Amino acid sequence: RKKSEMQKAWVYEEYGPKEVLKLGKIPIPTTLEDDQLLVQVRAAALNPIDSKRSQLAIFTSSLPAVPGCDMAGVVVGKGSRVTKFEVGDQVYGNIQNFNEPEKLKKLGTLAEYVAVEEQLVALKPSQLSFEEAASLPLALQTAIEGFKNAKFKEGDSVFVVGGAGGVGTLVVQLAKQYFGASKVVATCSTSKVEFVKSLGADMVVDYTTTKYQDIEEKFDFVYDTI
Repeated sequence: RKKSEMQKAWVYEEYGPKEVLKLGKIPIPTTLEDDQLLVQVRAAALNPIDSKRSQLAIFTSSLPAVPGCDMAGVVVGKGSRVTKFEVGDQVYGNIQNFNEPEKLKKLGTLAEYVAVEEQLVALKPSQLSFEEAASLPLALQTAIEGFKNAKFKEGDSVFVVGGAGGVGTLVVQLAKQYFGASKVVATCSTSKVEFVKSLGADMVVDYTTTKYQDIEEKFDFVYDTI
């Protein structure tokens, strides 16, 4: 690609409230690392960390910067050592590796094209739209980390505080469908009770009518998403 090729992106040139975010233009990445893909972004999602980075300079990077960790899109270029993907593949993932904060990218996913290491993305499941796939990576990684940190075992029971939120909805489904929980109980407000039941919760506690301290049952794991 020629260096002059530009792309639209949401950019902030200073740290501050949401008003610092402006629609602007930045260069399309022209030089890929050997292990990187160039992905044309078809959908992107925002997470709390994105606003925290732009407001509080958490994980500082040089400016101007583009927010966004999660995306789904189509591979349009690849580095010389990429083996998992081909041009044309539909992929999704969180392009930021928070285990290596010194390597966090200043150009996030709220752009038309992103460069990302192949180990940070996966093939998009065919049954998911680009929008659905883009909504998952960071929240899903967060949900899974909780189970791993708690050394959750198949057959354990779990009490989920906040079962209707972005992470909580995934925690309920993972507990039931992936980690083999013996019982999943989740809290939410009145309007979300049936929704959380539909995700697989064995029992749903309406926190507007029941206090946590009134629940006498014991659980192996309390997952507090709040």
